[in-house]
Amino acid sequence: MPTTTDKTCGVVVAMLLVSSALLAQSAAPAQAGKPPAPAATAAPTPAPPSAQPAQSSPEAYTYDADGRRDPFVSLVAHGVESPSGKKSDGLAGLTTAELMVKGILHSRNSFIALVAGPDGKTYQAHVNDRLVDGTIRSVTPQGLVIVQDVNDPLSLVKQREVRKGLRASEDGK
Repeated sequence: MPTTTDKTCGVVVAMLLVSSALLAQSAAPAQAGKPPAPAATAAPTPAPPSAQPAQSSPEAYTYDADGRRDPFVSLVAHGVESPSGKKSDGLAGLTTAELMVKGILHSRNSFIALVAGPDGKTYQAHVNDRLVDGTIRSVTPQGLVIVQDVNDPLSLVKQREVRKGLRASEDGK
């Protein structure tokens, strides 16, 4: 006596046979106007190179912004670049967050700060020197005072004062 599993398998096989028969019937009218294909007994001769269609290389993907931002560009900027696409050299190419005060020099009644960038290079920073996101307001024996431009459209404050100390405090600031 056949079981339920055997009956189910029989139904599935029958459905597959019916669907393959329907596919064969729908393909037959499309091929009715074509002559039968020759038997593949001999290897076909390749067409001369001039008669072969040229291989088209796949097109590179380009993003059409259409007034929107590119979703594949990071929102977190790793340093601001100039409009030409190159980062400025020297102190003007560093952000406030990238600076680390290494030393303070006293020269001709003014102070000069020695600051290190993320690349390990040391730069001299004077009062009114420009950074990517701010300006050095003052150099004191304790460190730097920088007026940083706030780049937040929702903030009411457009500039803030950042102090970079010579010696890091116990808080890590």
